Amino acid sequence: MTRSVRLVVFAVGAVGVAVMFLAAVNGMPHFGGTVHPYRDVAVPAAFLHNTANSVTSLVFDTRGIDTLGEEMIPFASVIAVAALLRPTEDEEKREPRSSQRNTIEAVRLVGFVFLPLTLVIGLDVIAHGHITPGGGFQGGVILATGVHLTCLSGSYRALDRIRPVDTFEMFEALGAAAFVLLGIGAIGTSGAFLANFLSTGMLRGLLSAGTVPVFNGAVGIAVASGFIVALASFFDQALVIEDD
Repeated sequence: MTRSVRLVVFAVGAVGVAVMFLAAVNGMPHFGGTVHPYRDVAVPAAFLHNTANSVTSLVFDTRGIDTLGEEMIPFASVIAVAALLRPTEDEEKREPRSSQRNTIEAVRLVGFVFLPLTLVIGLDVIAHGHITPGGGFQGGVILATGVHLTCLSGSYRALDRIRPVDTFEMFEALGAAAFVLLGIGAIGTSGAFLANFLSTGMLRGLLSAGTVPVFNGAVGIAVASGFIVALASFFDQALVIEDD
């Protein structure tokens, strides 16, 4: 495809997106008005399934199909990063050198102390995402960050031991697959893809909101594992992979 053809294809697509964007903006209620159709639908839907956090209800219940597409974006991004940063024919992996001697003791202490605390916070954010602000995306990022606090200790070898990349690649795939399988399972029980088909329990209870906390868990696993795999590729390229 020539440069001129690519520009024509881009121009056609850009014009189409601009037209749809302007039509959507023109149809929106005026700012500061009293008409809020999205709120009027989302909040009652959240309470219908006993989901205290209406944002999480919106993400994993009301518009779960959109969230499924969003979940595939980081999944595809991790695959792209791993493919682009893999060793080439003239590169090879070598044993990384320890940098503990160059790390300040206070920084090393922070890495050791906050590693377990951050992991606990990440798990708490995922587990209570349907009750309080948080959820699988936020908690997954916190978990991935906690694992990489090991780098503050100046020991890349320690980080390499606690985050086996092959294992986290498997967990990322399992988390994404669990999201899809839950949606397919809903078809057999309620007749709709990604429908909330589990018992919704009581409002503000840990075992409430039906499938929402299960989706939070699946997304948390996928996001945490995906970030760990992606960062592992960057660390390898910077610290381990060298020209042969």
